[in-house]
Amino acid sequence: MSTLTNIDKIKLEKLLGMSSGYVLDFNNQSFGEFIYDSVGVDIWDDKYDYSSGSKANRLRALWSIEPDSIVGKVLKDLLECWRTETLLSDQEVKNNEEALYEECLKIATRISGETQVEEGVTEDEFIKKEFKEVSVSSLKLNGAITDILNQRLQEIKKCLNSKASLACIFLCGSTLEGILLGVALNHPRKFNQAKASPRKEGKVLQFHEWTLSNFIDVAKETEIINEDVRKFSHVLRDFRNYIHPYQQASHKFNPDEHTAKLCWQVLKLAIYQVAKNQ
Repeated sequence: MSTLTNIDKIKLEKLLGMSSGYVLDFNNQSFGEFIYDSVGVDIWDDKYDYSSGSKANRLRALWSIEPDSIVGKVLKDLLECWRTETLLSDQEVKNNEEALYEECLKIATRISGETQVEEGVTEDEFIKKEFKEVSVSSLKLNGAITDILNQRLQEIKKCLNSKASLACIFLCGSTLEGILLGVALNHPRKFNQAKASPRKEGKVLQFHEWTLSNFIDVAKETEIINEDVRKFSHVLRDFRNYIHPYQQASHKFNPDEHTAKLCWQVLKLAIYQVAKNQ
């Protein structure tokens, strides 16, 4: 159950145009695909069949049933969709609509658990954090995987030394995903029973179907990683997605040494926290 208040819901419903039973301009198929792509949830599952079963009522049911981590992610994606549709339309955005959007964005950020971290830890502060260095071997993963991950750590260090920032980011992202998958395989019940675990038709997906985002959120929910690593792991995940050249070109993403160091710090702290919290 999310921590949305009644006032929160009034604001969100107004912006998303839910009074008529719709949600933005989605039809049934596109709405289902949007929610599934966002959080791996089948919004047409019977458990979301609230009142008339309209798109708006199913979203209200999701708000009531699912935890903050899922609701926050859905809201942020819906708000991004509203913003995109607004920018692409020829209609002028009124001041009150812009103000309402900002209020809704604050709500989504708050229940996602990001407000405190954003205010309390900057990227520079995160990069400067010090901790006792640990090795992948301390995670007690499969032996063959441990060897491969250790090789990748050495490659990452070489990339940092040679200022190969893009390669460093990709290696950090794939290594983090490998670590969290390995931890999930060691603790399948804990990961499968988490509220943030991705589902389809009410059933938890197999681990090979999980995304890095899924692993990060479940690792945080099960207290294997802390909030600071959860937040910046999602930043690393976003950077890692630029492995696709056209996406990198369209977003004009050109990482520098600072970006690479941030991703390396995320990975090191993740290893430290996983080893400590397991």
